[in-house]
This record gives sequence, C-alpha cells and structure tokens, in this order.
Amino acid sequence: MAQAIEDYGVIGDLHTMALVGRNGSIDWLCLPRFDAPACFARLLGDEENGFWQLAPAAGGTCTRRRYRGETLVLETEWDTPEGTVRVVDAMPMRDRATDVVRVVEGVSGRVPMRMELRLRFDYGRIVPWVRRRDGLLSAVAGPDAVWLDTPASLHGERLSTVAEFEVAAGDRVPFVLTYHPSHESAPARRDAMERIRHTERFWTDWITRADYEGQWQDAVSRSLLLLKALIYAPTGGIVAAATTSLPEGIGGVRNWDYRFCWLRDATFTLQALLGTGYVKEAGAWRDWLLRAVAGDPADLQIMYGIDGTRRLAELRLDWLPGYEGSAPVRTGNAAAGQFQLDVWGEVLDGLHVARLSGLSSQAEAWDLQRALLDFLEGHWQEPDDSLWEMRGGRRHFVHSKVMAWAGLDRAVQAVERFGLEGPVDRWRALRRQVHEEVCARGFDPQRGTFTQSYGSRGLDAALLLIPQVGFLPWHDPRVAGTVEAVQRELVRDGFMLRYDPEADGGVDGLPGGEGAFLACSFWLADALHGIGRTGEARRLFERLLGLRNDLGMLSEEVDPATGRHLGNTPQAFSHVGLVNTARHLSGTHPATDAPA
Repeated sequence: MAQAIEDYGVIGDLHTMALVGRNGSIDWLCLPRFDAPACFARLLGDEENGFWQLAPAAGGTCTRRRYRGETLVLETEWDTPEGTVRVVDAMPMRDRATDVVRVVEGVSGRVPMRMELRLRFDYGRIVPWVRRRDGLLSAVAGPDAVWLDTPASLHGERLSTVAEFEVAAGDRVPFVLTYHPSHESAPARRDAMERIRHTERFWTDWITRADYEGQWQDAVSRSLLLLKALIYAPTGGIVAAATTSLPEGIGGVRNWDYRFCWLRDATFTLQALLGTGYVKEAGAWRDWLLRAVAGDPADLQIMYGIDGTRRLAELRLDWLPGYEGSAPVRTGNAAAGQFQLDVWGEVLDGLHVARLSGLSSQAEAWDLQRALLDFLEGHWQEPDDSLWEMRGGRRHFVHSKVMAWAGLDRAVQAVERFGLEGPVDRWRALRRQVHEEVCARGFDPQRGTFTQSYGSRGLDAALLLIPQVGFLPWHDPRVAGTVEAVQRELVRDGFMLRYDPEADGGVDGLPGGEGAFLACSFWLADALHGIGRTGEARRLFERLLGLRNDLGMLSEEVDPATGRHLGNTPQAFSHVGLVNTARHLSGTHPATDAPA
C-alpha cells in the first residue's frame, strides 16, 4: 500500500514529477508529462497498479534521506546489519526523452539489494508487453514505451521485472528508465553518473539566482525549488500539484485532480517569483496566462491544462480504490466549467503585478484586459461558485465581489499610472459602486466582520485578503474585526480551515470535512502581521514551517489533530504562501505585493 503522504519526496524534470517513498519505491509517475496517465499508480491503489522499488532486500524504511545540497537530486540511505547503502534518484533535464536515473551506491559492508519494476500504464490498468531488445529491457503498451538500461541481471516474477544483487563499499549499480513513444526506435543509452551530475549542476545554478536574504533562507530556497519543479517548461504553466485524488479527508470523497493551472494562483505566484528575482519564470507564467485566457471573456475558466487546454472532462477511475480507500479517484476537473467571478479580478490583478514589475507590456495584453473588463462590468452582480469551487449552489460570495472591485481598481491604475486608454471615469464610478455594495451587504456590523456571502453567518479565510488587495487599509477597524473573527471561528488547533462546510446549511454541497488549508494559514500569518500582531504572526509561521516533511515539502492541507499531510502534493499554493509570508515577515517584499 501507499505510504503516508508526508513520507514521499519528489524528483522532476520540468515536464513531470515522480513521488519517491521512504522505502525506496516510486509510487507515482505520469509520463511523459504532469497530466498524462500514470505508469506507477500504487499511490492510489496497491502494488498491482505499478511501482518501482529499489532498496535493501530485507526491505523497510530508510534510515535517513536528504536532497543533495539545494537540488532535486534525492539521496536515500539504509543502515543494515550487513552495511550501509545509498540510492541516488534524479530526473535529468529533458532533451528528446524522459529519464529517471537511479544509482545504488555501496557505502560500507556488503548489502543484498532488490530491484522490482512493475510498470502498469493508463493509471495502473494496462500490463505492458516486455521483451529484451539491443541489450535493453523494453515495455510497450499502445503509444507508450519504457526502456530500462542496467548492468544488473534481470528476471521476471509475477509480471514484474526483478534484479537481485549485492553492493560493497565503493560499488555503483546504475538503472536508467527512459520513456519514448512506442513507434520510435530505442533511445540512446545514457551515462547515469553524468546525467546525475548534470542534474545537480542545473538545480544548483538555478537556485543561486534567488534574491532572498531573510531569516528563513533554507525554507524559502526549498519552496522555490519545488515551485520551479512544478513548472511545465514548454509553456511556463505551473501545475497546482503533481498528483490527483489524494484526499482532503482520509476515506472521504473530496478527492480532486490538481495537475492543472489555476488562475486564482496567478497574482500570488507572480509575487513569489518576482519577489525572489525569478523574472524569466514570472514572464513565462504571465505569457501562459495571456494565451490561456485569450478569446471570448465569457468563456474564461478557473483553470486550464498545462498547455492551455480548456476541456478537462472529469472521469472516475473505478479500478483504483483510492488512497487509503478514499474513493473516487478522478482525472480531469468538472470545476473548470464553474462560474467564479473572482477569476476576472485575479487575471487583471496578476497582469497589473506584471506591469508594476516592469515585465514588457504588450498592446494585445491590454486589449484582452479591456475585454475582460467589459464582461466584468456586465456580470459582477451575479452570484457565483466561489474560489473554493463550491458545489452547493451559487451565492453572492464576498471575496468574489472584492476581486471584481480589484479588477476595476487595476484598470483605473492602468490609465492613471501607465497612460493606457480606457473609460476611466466609468470604471471609477463602478469601482465605487462595488465597494459600497460589499460594505453594505457583505459586512455584519453586529459581529464586526465581513461574511462569506451576503447575509450569511459563515466566514471564509479568503476574507483575510481584503486588505492585501487594497479593498480596505490595514488600519481600518473592519479589517481587524474580520481577522479576529476568522481566527476565532475557523482556526483548528492553530491552523486555518478554508470555511466551515456546515455553515449556512452546507455551503459546499459535499459530505464530510477536510483538514486545515495551509495556504490560508499563511494568509492568517500575513494578516496578523498587517494588523500589527507581528510576534503572533511569526510564531504561526514557525509552526507552519514545522509541518513540512523532512525534505521541506508541503501538501494542500494538514490534519490538525495528527499532523498528517492531506490533499495533493507537493502543493504549489502552499509553497507560494510560504515564500510570500517569509518575504513579508522579513521586510523584503517589493511594491508589487500591494496596490498603490
């Protein structure tokens, strides 16, 4: 069975990512890209659904593991009665093919080892045709082919490929797994050690460009490395996570596919990248954003595929039982078709941040924004499904209206500060109208707080963003009242829920609950800092850092009672939150983090 979510580390090549457990098993890998079907899917099933384990023959979890310096080269070590052995895992930057490189290194003594490779294409369903060709092992199923190159002796067991061997101190035994389309000839053979050295150089060179010198250097660097690894290099799109259907509650149904790009992440991601010196990556994300949203503004989606694909049909993979029995397993995401009003504001805000940073302006980009504004003007008064993708009916969510205000505000600033053309008087008047309505209908004066939706009793962690987007200043008493109310009603064991799913008769339309949402907990730290409670903010931030696993990874959520990671992993939104909060608390955030 799969291990605890926090027991996984990752390796990646800017096209896809593999999850490697403490037992030396790769239990999740989609080839050739993030959103392709998995060929190792034990993460969501069992060993029959595919894995690749390389560990001492006696088995067991590792004694220790670490990344080699500031890279994504993973070293896993076991101390055994026979000696000590290390497995080095890496995914080199891609040329024509996808490689997973694993090297067994003898450290001391003489350790018996076992390698078991069980390839199962199409999310653990299809057993490939395996044969030997040109000194390599090939596994073919339809359009997919994987090749294994190793000097170790191989044999078959129970529809798996197995190697049993020993390593002594100083020995190295390489394994190189290469993906190729099945209609192409065998890939060129690779030098495993050179590929690992090249991978190490790539990550080391990349992280040296980081511009952050605050107190939490190691945590920020690791989060930046993980964010870089979640970028799909050909397009610049950033996936929300590398996995699908890891549950928000063990045994529950809140299991979603996160291998897509969410527009709600745009501004925060741009701030994290620009604020740490990664202008190239920020520019690529901005360009992806412009391509993805091009077209009729009425057709704007909340998420897109990594290449800008719009159709993300949601399917259930009923042959997979789900992580720890958490069914269903889903691919695609039906929420792509929801109406979330905040998205128009998110896009306009993100492109405003890009302008402030000095990223090159494009006339076509402003034309697109004008079209988005035209749609926003005509639809801001409609109820929507909220940024949390509610499935319990549309409402007038306060955060959505605030982001509509933000979109109009950024349009006004584009004219006033950058000299762009537009009906600024009309936008100013509408901005004022939205502001007045939200303050009148979205604020509960008896409790002194904004509410999740107009007239509701429920609260929402997204209300913490009201001052961050400039809707109200930090010193406004309504901001402090909202921060305090959200903290009082939505914090569980020190960490934030997104909202109370039982509020207002069940706002999200789903059974069961979920864990504390890590990005929202970082928002709380930002909000506490903003209203002057910086000591409390720093203590919360340190507690959040303590939730990372031993390799510095965060998933989407955490169970406050047990500390177990929940939801898809590694989660870009969580790591973006970590980077931005570290910058805010370190005093290293630039003017692009807040509107003038």
